[in-house]
Amino acid sequence: MAVSAGAQTDAAFAGPLAVAALLRARELSATELVELHLARIERLNPQLNAFRVVLAEQALAEAAALDRLRASAPEAGGPLAGVPIAVKDDMPMAGQRMTHGSRSRAPLQSADAHALARLREAGAIPIGITNVPELMLFPWTASAANGVTRNPWDLSRTPGGSSGGSAAAVAAGLVAAAGASDGGGSIRIPAACCGLVGMKPSRGRVSAQPLGEGWLGLSSYGALARGVSDSAALLDAMHGALEADEARCAPPRGSFLAAARTEPAVPLRIAISRALPVGTLAWLSADQRLAWERTARLLAELGHDVQEADPDYGLVALEFIQTYLRAAHEAFRTVEEPSVAERSTRQLAAMGGRVVSARRRDALLARRAQTAQRIGALWERFDVLLTPGLASTAIEAEGAYGRSAAAALDRAARFMPWFPVWNLTGQPAISIPAGFGGDGLPLSVQLVGRHGDEELLYSLAGQIEAQRPWTAVRPALAET
Repeated sequence: MAVSAGAQTDAAFAGPLAVAALLRARELSATELVELHLARIERLNPQLNAFRVVLAEQALAEAAALDRLRASAPEAGGPLAGVPIAVKDDMPMAGQRMTHGSRSRAPLQSADAHALARLREAGAIPIGITNVPELMLFPWTASAANGVTRNPWDLSRTPGGSSGGSAAAVAAGLVAAAGASDGGGSIRIPAACCGLVGMKPSRGRVSAQPLGEGWLGLSSYGALARGVSDSAALLDAMHGALEADEARCAPPRGSFLAAARTEPAVPLRIAISRALPVGTLAWLSADQRLAWERTARLLAELGHDVQEADPDYGLVALEFIQTYLRAAHEAFRTVEEPSVAERSTRQLAAMGGRVVSARRRDALLARRAQTAQRIGALWERFDVLLTPGLASTAIEAEGAYGRSAAAALDRAARFMPWFPVWNLTGQPAISIPAGFGGDGLPLSVQLVGRHGDEELLYSLAGQIEAQRPWTAVRPALAET
């Protein structure tokens, strides 16, 4: 069937749920949809550098198989049947190399990650693997292996990291959604940079198999999407623990999608805070502070009980950085060719081994529950915490790429100080758009909930989105 250029662009930005509905209604075939996205990748990826590899032949074959199946069984397939997605380069995919953004040799993977297998079971079609910084170490996406990935809102700025390629692809309409992971903000940072919704699930909500808990339990798999309901639908598809998973969440009470489409049943007690953990040096830009204040006012206007209250952070920033450095050290030990690693990667790995001994590592892990309990005491009085997202809009595309590890750590810490805490505590946290700054780039805020309570965060985020919709706004680049 013939589809106009305008309709094609609209389909590229429709989001997973709407795209799946178009396919069920036979307004598009799965093959046409994949071809549409492949054409957009061919046209826009040279400017963005979102993808490390594009799986055109494989994606077209899967789309054709779905079309044949639906010719005789129109309702066949799961809730995401035919939806083109991207996969981050830290999520195993059968038959593909998982390079972690490195020039080092990487073996072919024998099986999909459990989270990816769940997305496939829901009907999603992987269309490519996205770029990351080496070993997912930084909140920008630039590497010696694959170059600099750029933000579709402004090519001179970063899409964030480490899920930067995934965010750039979704924001530019190259895919409907993308897999991601978050060990210190790596879902929420790119979401904030690119005007997307990024949920870091609770520790244990999404299986980490076959790799096991990443980054000493800091990292969680998740996804990036343009809207709240789409993000919720992706988590519905991905969540679930296996027996091999050490940390587990209680099953959700219902579906995350249903929660996203239902306003909170009662006025919520919402704490608002822009306090920084002790030892963190950062400056909140005027635009980002205004976005946080506007969101707090909106929540009060919606009838919620909004009060200023700060978490008892203590020395959580010191605990996080030590855990991060030790995790970098341990990740580096798995690299087949350490000599080809970037200078900052080698420096961070050496720092982690020198500063955080194996004994210190074990002490940090043993202390984690106590730290989480102290910080989590805020949720005895409140239901949700609202913080700023990033300290500023997206920084320069290169970030601190090519600089020393110390300089890179300083640049990162000043950029995203409100995100890493929740990787340590294991609580769910979601970044949502909050308008645009004076530079025309997306602004962001973060909502944090009790462990295992993604449903409440989705419900509140959906209520905010209904009051100030953002999915219809697209980067000018993506309209070309």
